[in-house]
Amino acid sequence: MSDRLILAPLHGITNRVFREAYFKRFAGFDEAMAPFILSSRSCGAKGAHFKELLPGYSERAPLVPQLLSNDAQGFLATVRSLAELGYREVNWNLGCPYPMVTGKGRGSGLLPHPHTVTAFLDAVCADSPLPLSVKLRLGLRDPDEILALMPLLEPYPLTRIIIHPRVASQLYTGSVDLEGFAAAIRGTKHRLVYNGDITSVDTFMHLRRRFPGIDEWMIGRGALADPFLPGRLKGLPDDGRALETLEAFLDDVYEGYSDTLSGPRHVLDKLKELWGYLAPSYPEHQRLVKDIQGAKSAEAYRRAVNAFFRQ
Repeated sequence: MSDRLILAPLHGITNRVFREAYFKRFAGFDEAMAPFILSSRSCGAKGAHFKELLPGYSERAPLVPQLLSNDAQGFLATVRSLAELGYREVNWNLGCPYPMVTGKGRGSGLLPHPHTVTAFLDAVCADSPLPLSVKLRLGLRDPDEILALMPLLEPYPLTRIIIHPRVASQLYTGSVDLEGFAAAIRGTKHRLVYNGDITSVDTFMHLRRRFPGIDEWMIGRGALADPFLPGRLKGLPDDGRALETLEAFLDDVYEGYSDTLSGPRHVLDKLKELWGYLAPSYPEHQRLVKDIQGAKSAEAYRRAVNAFFRQ
């Protein structure tokens, strides 16, 4: 399959530790987008602000940084630092749906204000050292907001527009709006990327048939629930060692967080969060998963995980 698959940015989840472990054990993704960082007028390329993006880890797939911003000058200052770090593209987050973000006029909070978006792009595109892509939703509350915005994006040299076809007020509930995505396609000549609810081969094939002009797909929660999904979408062979691979991946994540987080409780919280996504893929082992998520110590967690993989 020639289509490209991109690991979606899930804030607090698909961080460096996760990406390093994931790309060591699983195949299928061609690229990853890093969870957003805030733009800043005062950040330096070697500062703590960029700790998730600094060179040094053996990133096993090309990485695109993402910025959350409503300040063009802060955005440009941050992009200049990213260019110094060697990045070749930056993404502007117009899709974050959470009220603490949208209420500050960031993420999807900008979608009802298309002329604010274009004023930002006027300033950024005139002076950015890196090519720019955008990631957005259909709207904040109204899915027609994207229809007002898309024609205004036509003059800008965007590398691609990534669309999650929900409104922000849905968060991740309800269904994706495929009619809304189809309307967005009709409203632009820009390269589009589809993102949202790709959870199985059947779903993916349906989307490919529905949108034959799309050849880039972003997957987030579907890959957390089933880390083997991108490989299956690419038609890669099954080596028959799924449980061993999953166990090795989780061990790598555990080790990575143990090296970077302070205290076992923080490590356990991160691992339990991952198991929360994995759990629906193993309905026959819900009791064992419940034991994992209920573990109060590193020792109890390891015993529960060992029971899961040795059952």
